[in-house]
Amino acid sequence: MAAPPTVLVTRDGAVGTLTLNRPEALNVLDFTMMDALVAATGELAADNALKVVVIRGAGKHFMAGGDIRTFAAELAKPPAQRRTEFSAAVDRVHAAIESIVRMSHPVVACVHGAVAGFGLSLMNACDLVVAADNSYFAAAYRNIALSPDGGGTWSLPRLVGARKAAEILLLSERFDAQDALRLGLVNRVVPAAELDATVAAIVASLASGPALALRNTKRLLRESPQRSLSEQLHAEALSFGACSAAPDFDEGLAAFLGKRTPRFEG
Repeated sequence: MAAPPTVLVTRDGAVGTLTLNRPEALNVLDFTMMDALVAATGELAADNALKVVVIRGAGKHFMAGGDIRTFAAELAKPPAQRRTEFSAAVDRVHAAIESIVRMSHPVVACVHGAVAGFGLSLMNACDLVVAADNSYFAAAYRNIALSPDGGGTWSLPRLVGARKAAEILLLSERFDAQDALRLGLVNRVVPAAELDATVAAIVASLASGPALALRNTKRLLRESPQRSLSEQLHAEALSFGACSAAPDFDEGLAAFLGKRTPRFEG
């Protein structure tokens, strides 16, 4: 019997869901899952029929990092070979992070249980994060003498500041969902029993929203750190103009003036 896929992709109308599917192993990342994650995120990024993507983990955890047993199996190889092969593998899986950050539609992470190592970096690549109150977080890399991957050193300073990012990555201390909320790593913390319903409500709001306006907002946020104020103001003006020429703008104004809920078509 063939092994089940390590990453699942499903669609429900304008909503795409990517599920990390190694629940028996805490959804840790092995080489097979790396390739599946790259393929799945690329597929979702290219699907213009989608308005929102959800990333979640099957079972009791989101993702507890890399697969230590897979890494240990590589120890028999000479150091020079390990250097080459691990660098290539990490370079390869980084395409998934780029797809998430650069895809036009918003990405919502739905996290619970362990969120560690690459799992933390994966979460941080998403636009919004809803965490169950049983979530716990750790960088974990230093515990096996590795430096971060998955864009951890790029996203974390932008989310929590340079000093706190250094603390999280250098000390690798575990912290809970309320700490993650206080730091700005997650948007909301809810009881585990309410996680799915909370995510569904956020996804419904995004899926029924004005697609061009939301996509442009994500893009403006992503590109702003590389621009001067003047450049960003110009980019905002161009985006504002583009949105004003779209049918959803007509609907938004008509709904506001008519005191009704807008029906955006995207």
